[in-house]
Amino acid sequence: MNPIFPDRLRPGDEIRIIAPSCAKASVHQAVLEKGLAVLKQLGLKVTWGRNTHLVDNFDCAQVAARVQDLHEAFADKNVKAILAVRGGFFANQLLDYIDWNVIKHNPKIFCGFSDITVLQNAVFAKTGLVTYSGPNLSVLGKSGMLTYTLDYFRQCVMGNGRIDLAPATSYQNLGTEASSDILANSGWVVLNSGKAEGVLLGGNLCTVNLLQGTEYMPSLDGAVLFLEDDYTSTYRDVDRNLQSLIHTLGFSGVKGLVFGRFQKESAMTMTHLKNLIEIRPELKSVPVLANVDFGHTEPKITFPIGGTVNVVAGANASNSSIVILEH
Repeated sequence: MNPIFPDRLRPGDEIRIIAPSCAKASVHQAVLEKGLAVLKQLGLKVTWGRNTHLVDNFDCAQVAARVQDLHEAFADKNVKAILAVRGGFFANQLLDYIDWNVIKHNPKIFCGFSDITVLQNAVFAKTGLVTYSGPNLSVLGKSGMLTYTLDYFRQCVMGNGRIDLAPATSYQNLGTEASSDILANSGWVVLNSGKAEGVLLGGNLCTVNLLQGTEYMPSLDGAVLFLEDDYTSTYRDVDRNLQSLIHTLGFSGVKGLVFGRFQKESAMTMTHLKNLIEIRPELKSVPVLANVDFGHTEPKITFPIGGTVNVVAGANASNSSIVILEH
């Protein structure tokens, strides 16, 4: 299946906010307002899905309401991009009810991360549409490091040409600890040296694994996987989730791994992560980089699920590079 790249987002375009995971009501109003202000500063016209205000006992709207918002956002010719209000849980409830032709015949930018990962990889598997793992509305409203985040968002969904990634000099944890703390970033870490070029897939690791064994799981053959997890996943959880992914048919065709930065509360150290890689014979010849700026800390890059990426993991971080070639 040839990838479908949506049109670039431009100032003046309409961006639709939807809540395919947890609802708008689960985000503090001040956070929503700041996120909306950021989008308007980009010159975008913001509209809301009709059901984003609905919420049940599980902090989200009913499946039919969330699917309706997704369909309407893709079908509306005035809407040029779709942004999730937040991640959370339950997006995989939607998969059996989505009309994939509505998405395939109305390709447009679809951005978010965390639980939104399940929809993004399924969209690519079912339609070939390239989607974007990047900030959702709540992140735009919480981040104190928007310059880096918005730079890569613009490059990925508003620009053309290759994107050369570079590590941020500092970051915010955005976990259960004080999110306003600015911490020094040690930069990328090389866990396995080597080179790889392939289709960029992945996102939130435990959410990707929800697709295993289903028609919604994209082929891993020829893929470079970008993987991250939040503070609820300890190194033990990451270990077994990674092993589960390795058991997936087609994993032998994976060309490289790139891990996002882990939150402090996960207690994931580079020593733990290096050990997870070293003990697995399937990863002996696969280049692996870690501590890259994506996941549940800030700032974050935006990357194309279904795009093309080139990864060079050198002898050390200074000899390494990540270049998004197609987005």
